[in-house]
Amino acid sequence: MAFTPAQLDGHFAVLAERVFQVETKWPHFRQLLRDVRRLAGEATPQMTVVSLERGLLYGGCSLIAPFFHHCDFLSIDCSPDSAGGCGAYNGAMVDDPRFLFVPATHRAPIEATGLGDGIADLVLVPNLVHHVADQPALFAEIARITRSGGRVYVFEPTLRELHQMPDDYLRYTPFGMQRVLREAGLQPGDFECEGGPFSAVAYCWVQALEYLPAGQREPLARWFYEEHFPQLMDWDARYPDNQLRDHTAFPMSFSIIADKPA
Repeated sequence: MAFTPAQLDGHFAVLAERVFQVETKWPHFRQLLRDVRRLAGEATPQMTVVSLERGLLYGGCSLIAPFFHHCDFLSIDCSPDSAGGCGAYNGAMVDDPRFLFVPATHRAPIEATGLGDGIADLVLVPNLVHHVADQPALFAEIARITRSGGRVYVFEPTLRELHQMPDDYLRYTPFGMQRVLREAGLQPGDFECEGGPFSAVAYCWVQALEYLPAGQREPLARWFYEEHFPQLMDWDARYPDNQLRDHTAFPMSFSIIADKPA
């Protein structure tokens, strides 16, 4: 299935506006969207790309698949059995004519994706790692399905509320992620971070508003978004470094690419 540049732009807009809400809720997810577009632009038709996602939440589709329509693309819905009770509760986010609905290739547990050894030139793990209970099985499977000389891309938040409970297990630092990738036999490169302390404040404010009754929430939301959200985003861009302590950072997310040795 091929898509036009205009269709892909529309799909990208839906992800930014409705799924990841980068202008109002999760600004650090811009990093994931940028990375996916970049990696898709670098991919060739000869490549096999595997994406490990939780598609059940969105009706069983892959959010990433449209961007890799020119490749041999396989999306594995890794939603566990425990997610079945929640169903497609994020379905309203993709109920938009611009959204390109591409069903997942199949659904399988992360420790047994059903894919062959060394099948993938590129494995994408977008915003999934913290939802997997069996971490050794996850990284072993990622390494197993990546071909020698292939690459693995991982995106993870460093700050999130407990969500999609009970399937929310841990938060990695970039350094912790580098370590587990090495332990799996992969060679991680440098990581890239997104966000800072002011977007963290904004994110916590947005989450806190959801705990208020509707009558209190609406005026406080207007006050926050009209008076404070733009200022926090401006400060995040202008003041990226801690002025009092070295060796300190406050990223909201990070991404990293690891190679599998030939």
